[in-house]
Amino acid sequence: MVHFDSELPERKAFSLHGCPVDVKAARPGSSSSRKDLLRDHADRSATSRIRWREKAAFFHREDECYLRFLIPPGSRVLDIGCGIGDTLAALAPSYGVGIDFSSAQIDIARQRHPDLAFVEGDAEGPTTFSAIEGPFDFILVLDTIGSLDDCQSFIEHLHPLCTRETRIVFGYFSHLWYPVLKLAEALGMRMPHPDQNVLSPDDLRNLVSLADFDPVKSEQRVLLPASLFGIGRFVNRFISVLPGIRALSLRHYLVARSMRCAHDDIKSVTVVIPARNERGNIEPAVRRIAGFCPDIEIIFIEGHSKDGTFEEMQRVKQAFVGQDIKTMKQPGKGKADAVFTAFDAARGDVLMILDADLTMPPEQLCKFYDALCSGKGEFVNGSRLVYPMDEGAMRFLNLVANKIFSYLFSWLLNQRYTDTLCGTKVLRRSDYQRLKAGKAYFGDFDPFGDFDLIFGASKLNLKSIDLPIRYAARNYGETQISRFSHGWMLLKMVVFAFFKIKAV
Repeated sequence: MVHFDSELPERKAFSLHGCPVDVKAARPGSSSSRKDLLRDHADRSATSRIRWREKAAFFHREDECYLRFLIPPGSRVLDIGCGIGDTLAALAPSYGVGIDFSSAQIDIARQRHPDLAFVEGDAEGPTTFSAIEGPFDFILVLDTIGSLDDCQSFIEHLHPLCTRETRIVFGYFSHLWYPVLKLAEALGMRMPHPDQNVLSPDDLRNLVSLADFDPVKSEQRVLLPASLFGIGRFVNRFISVLPGIRALSLRHYLVARSMRCAHDDIKSVTVVIPARNERGNIEPAVRRIAGFCPDIEIIFIEGHSKDGTFEEMQRVKQAFVGQDIKTMKQPGKGKADAVFTAFDAARGDVLMILDADLTMPPEQLCKFYDALCSGKGEFVNGSRLVYPMDEGAMRFLNLVANKIFSYLFSWLLNQRYTDTLCGTKVLRRSDYQRLKAGKAYFGDFDPFGDFDLIFGASKLNLKSIDLPIRYAARNYGETQISRFSHGWMLLKMVVFAFFKIKAV
């Protein structure tokens, strides 16, 4: 435990990138004998930590490689249990703060990384976090969970440092590797550590949930902590992430979000309806969108139709003068171009996609809205593959392919996806803007836009949930889905996601 004594000399306050940090000296107060032992060990081993990190340089590079995938450069990052600060520095934060209860390690961290802020304090101390100016984009808890006396209380104390967008990133060693790690210490191959909490993934997920945080996704990586002439990198990147095998990996990660910050003020919705040769569905779409939000904007965006769809949009706009209806023509080709053009013009706090074929009943949009507003999800994805479908709604081969690919994408994205090609997807406009800002990571690869949104949401660590809908047969027009070309596209998306999201 630590306290901030008013009689202690106050350290000079300073600012990083315009963000001041209160770095009053914190000194240990009363704490458990176990915590005292851990602190004494950390102080004694501080000067040798650099040598041990150099000895395990390959492992730390592998660890930091995945952390950089989760935490983009330029983020506001708090590293709890920062040690000598090397991992925090490797993340290149715009505003980086490290906390550690070892005064010796904090002194070294300040010398090695003078552009970052470091605070000496016990992460379980009642006032430690009050010295830190939040909120943060990411809070990193790397191996610290093993040193804590009360993991649940520690996690609960992180809520004041969070916003809705904040993500807690836990990194820890697999409990299955614990005997191997202790043997490595005995053989002088690993830095000695006092006995720590040994948690399974289920243990940590349970503690996170008890502390009112929501596990977003988890990952297991690193089968070989040594390079072995380049073999280690290949195995860790391509083999350790495979189904079944990854359960044997050394390193586990869990990303979580605060449920106490999951709600924000949503006042308006934009429903985007891309349409090509859907003249007969324009007016029914407007009539069937229920008033689930006080302020609903409807944007019809037409894509080079030949049946008078755009003219029908204009007629409907004039006929429903009491509703906020806008009509647009997409500048390019493809559904992705239409959707993102409309998203850029939208004013709603929430963005919804409703395919103009109305096979996803517009009456169901209220469920998507409720799921987002309640905080249950941040990216709400419609799923056609849970309930029985109307006869003729989906061809058999399409159904089989969608089922297979749903399992593949659930593994690739570390979140459950039962259907990736349902047209209805819902997210906040602020998250879409963040997704768009990071689109360069994936590039221009998806003509339909579904995977732009799904992969982008995964990269942002958004909580994705599937919302089952009853997929209906068309009442007007013909399907624009080609079973073979779309199946080939799904296969390409699997390969693309493996290299951009899984094998990083």
